[in-house]
Amino acid sequence: MALDVRMFTVGPVQENSFLIRRPDGDRALLVDPGDEAPKLLGAIEALGVTLDAILLTHCHFDHIGAVHPVAQATGAPVYCPEIEVPLLQDIMTYVPWPGFGPFENHDPEHTVAGGERLTLAGFDIDVLFTPGHSPGHVTYAFDGENALFSGDVLFQQSVGRTDLPGGDHATLLASIATLLDRFDDETVVHPGHMGLTTLGAERATNPFLGELSQS
Repeated sequence: MALDVRMFTVGPVQENSFLIRRPDGDRALLVDPGDEAPKLLGAIEALGVTLDAILLTHCHFDHIGAVHPVAQATGAPVYCPEIEVPLLQDIMTYVPWPGFGPFENHDPEHTVAGGERLTLAGFDIDVLFTPGHSPGHVTYAFDGENALFSGDVLFQQSVGRTDLPGGDHATLLASIATLLDRFDDETVVHPGHMGLTTLGAERATNPFLGELSQS
């Protein structure tokens, strides 16, 4: 793969943020900076890269807590799911449990809804609408790289929770089905929590996908 991907597990919810560039490239992308902005900024500085953009899969607080400080420090534009912009603009109102934050609000420079094709940091990226975990959730597919950055859609042996506002289990399974139909089994899933997996591994062993095949 022509991807250099660095995964940083951040914050009390153990969310995965991803720093992506071409091998030895000087431009990079950051997916879902959820927390620990100094850690993420330190990694960007250590690599000596310019951050071309911050890509958000969805706007639950554990995926956006460090958006504002990272954007402020780097000047990188933020691409936010269109339906979920209000959550990014007023984060603490939508934090469902006490003890998290405080997080700073941010006004995104760009919105995505699915169907867009982005060219950033030397990559062509398809934006796919994958709701179910949240209403506006998107997945970023790196063209020709067998790589999905899928937020909280699909995990190792599990799927995203659907008990938060706007979640729907049947919708989530339908979103997963679109990914399985479109991409090869070798496609690497970079999820918002837990470790990396592949579509093939999940197709073969994930009990929720067994449920999908029976529906």
